[in-house]
Amino acid sequence: MKDKRIIVTGGAGFIGTNLVEKLVSENEVLVIDNLHTGTNDNLREFESENLKVLNSDVKDISKVDFDADYIFHLGFYSASPMYRDNPLLTSEVLGGMISVLEFARERGSNVVFSSTSSIYNGVTPPHKEDIIPGVTDFYTEGRIASERASELYNKLFDVNVSAMRFFSVYGYHEKAKGGYANLATQFLWDMKNGKAPVIYGDGEQRRDFVFVTDVVDCLIKASQHKGFDVFNVGFGKNYSLNELVEKLNRLLGTSIEPEYIEMPVKNYVMETLADTSKAQRLLGFKAGIDLDSGLNLINKYYR
Repeated sequence: MKDKRIIVTGGAGFIGTNLVEKLVSENEVLVIDNLHTGTNDNLREFESENLKVLNSDVKDISKVDFDADYIFHLGFYSASPMYRDNPLLTSEVLGGMISVLEFARERGSNVVFSSTSSIYNGVTPPHKEDIIPGVTDFYTEGRIASERASELYNKLFDVNVSAMRFFSVYGYHEKAKGGYANLATQFLWDMKNGKAPVIYGDGEQRRDFVFVTDVVDCLIKASQHKGFDVFNVGFGKNYSLNELVEKLNRLLGTSIEPEYIEMPVKNYVMETLADTSKAQRLLGFKAGIDLDSGLNLINKYYR
């Protein structure tokens, strides 16, 4: 992608920062971020005349004077506990989604946005995009509603929208997320400091971990897709949290035992595993960084 005008909502957050880093050298990029879990410090090293930052909420996107070729809408409240604490966030994320879709309809922008693999909660893996989701939590309902609204805008107004169902994304620029960072990264931080990682239940819950630079690659490929579609963004292999701790102990040369606590969450997602065939077929995307390689990368990065 080159010489385009691009909006990245949530562009000062974890995935957004990695996307901006990839795009900003050859494109004009406007970041819109209310700094809920992001920080402008993430963007300092990419400062250039190509990058503008607006610390505002996505619902105000209609006030922006910027004819975008593409909108990457990553500016969602990004963790289930946020919604348990404030269920009204469910309506906020749908309102933000519709604001983005209205902007795209008026400006002729293609939209790519962050949905979630939590939609597959309770569904037997491997997870395919054509399942009918159950009712599980507020966080998931906000993403399902956003997917449906996007399909509606495509049917009514021919807006091109790709909904990206992220699996367990980890990697660079996660510090600002703190306790909402990916478990792979949180466990690494704890174990590097000699602390026991905390695991809900027995640790046999499984996650499909995908590295953030692979996710960025998939987002950019999806921006070229026409129509409305939903894509899994995962590696296509999963590991238990116990296996994750074993891998980190081998990497760090430690022998730290996790602390197991009683499961505090209803409707906890016990297993995620992406069927990645659709993204391979329609986008030409396949993740390339396996978990061992990714853990080695973040160990070097978070020194």
